[in-house]
Amino acid sequence: MRITVFGTGGVGGYFGGRLARAGEDVTFIARGEHLRAIRTTGLRVDSRDSDFVIYPARATDDVSEVGETDLVILGVKAWQAPEAARAIKPIVSANTTVLPLQNGVEAVPQLVDELGRDNVVGGLCRIVSFVVEPGHIRHAGFTPSIIIGELDNQRTDRIVNIEQVFKRAGLEITIAADIQVALWMKFLFIASFSGVGAMANAPAGVIRSDPNWRTQIVKAMEEIYTLAHARGINLPPDSIDTVMRAVDALPEDATSSMQRDIAAGKPSELEAQNGAVVRMAHEIGVDVPTHTLIYETLKPLED
Repeated sequence: MRITVFGTGGVGGYFGGRLARAGEDVTFIARGEHLRAIRTTGLRVDSRDSDFVIYPARATDDVSEVGETDLVILGVKAWQAPEAARAIKPIVSANTTVLPLQNGVEAVPQLVDELGRDNVVGGLCRIVSFVVEPGHIRHAGFTPSIIIGELDNQRTDRIVNIEQVFKRAGLEITIAADIQVALWMKFLFIASFSGVGAMANAPAGVIRSDPNWRTQIVKAMEEIYTLAHARGINLPPDSIDTVMRAVDALPEDATSSMQRDIAAGKPSELEAQNGAVVRMAHEIGVDVPTHTLIYETLKPLED
């Protein structure tokens, strides 16, 4: 399969690297020192499972050099999704599928607005990974997994083909029975954990063991659960218990990418996570005081 990874960071670099290692035709879109390192010494991926290097790696910062593409894996940050959608237009044909792996629930509609519904599928991933240095990705937590699905939840040939390609690479992948429920379950986890973690400026081991911070996480999840149902997304009754078990299973020192970005003074996914909760809740008259507190506390740091 001809695959383009647009955004070769912790997520795109890891999954794209695994696919390239399995023999798929992968082109990495990167820039700056990261691109130069990949071109010079290859894409290095360190993992708890096995370390590997893709060398030589096909990499560029110019999508016009890519040519025909069967699958675009969008690995950029959530706030970059609209710009990325416009950037990949030259390589998106009638036969191209775009798979977004962003946090949050807004990337899919943003891509549909730019590229059309027929080219976009839903997707999310579960992994803790990041760029250590140019050309070097580290997988630090979770067994990497991906959930995909057509936006109408049909089991199409293309979604099955994508599943088979990822499985051949030894990756854990599931076709969702309801992709919107799957996206909102991830949102329930990531927006609550990221927001409370960033506000506390503390890792998972601290915020889940401190009674006050743990209560804030649960309250944040309860607000998203209520918001989801108000928007017609039927999350299971045990959603919060399920997601809290995932929080309890995190490594003691785990932090979210949003938390790390805010701490480093970088642009973060605050608007796509807690900001999105506040906006969507305001649109339909749902009260979300915990996410409002998180958003109003972190927004000055983001600015």
